[in-house]
Amino acid sequence: MRTNVNLADDAREFAEVYAHANGLTLGDAITDLIRRSSQAAAGASKTPKFGRSASGFPTLPPRSRILTTEMVLEAQEEEFV
Repeated sequence: MRTNVNLADDAREFAEVYAHANGLTLGDAITDLIRRSSQAAAGASKTPKFGRSASGFPTLPPRSRILTTEMVLEAQEEEFV
């Protein structure tokens, strides 16, 4: 389909460089970049988001082991010995 669009100068320049580097026409490059962006956005939505505690405090999703109060107290004791 043929259509006209207005692009910001930096977006047009990026698409032109991308097209040249990949041996594509400008239209094919823009199409490819849009499709890649769409796939990346779909994958990004699967990442965990910030949560809220019962008191409304923002929480981060767990990424590794959870530190307990006991673990912190033990580490503090070891530091001062």
